[in-house]
Amino acid sequence: MTGSGEGWLSDGLDMPGADSGLWRSGVDYIAAWREAHEAADRLNRALLGAGFELSSVRAVASTNETGRGVVRLAGWPGAVDRLSRLLEARAEDGGGAA
Repeated sequence: MTGSGEGWLSDGLDMPGADSGLWRSGVDYIAAWREAHEAADRLNRALLGAGFELSSVRAVASTNETGRGVVRLAGWPGAVDRLSRLLEARAEDGGGAA
């Protein structure tokens, strides 16, 4: 939900040319997408359990051009801000990363 050219999609994900849309012959995109889809489903169930509506924030499965699975978080700024505050509060309470 950000504009093009901001570089947010590739930051730290080692995804050169993520917007190219080119697929390469011989790359198993389906297996990578399935793995990403399972992870996105788990995150979406957690978001629902935390009281979020998937129409405001959700995980979306994809792949990059090298066939690596990718899960993107897409959402309205207010919902993403709320999720950020929830995660920050958990980290401050000693919940930390799993």
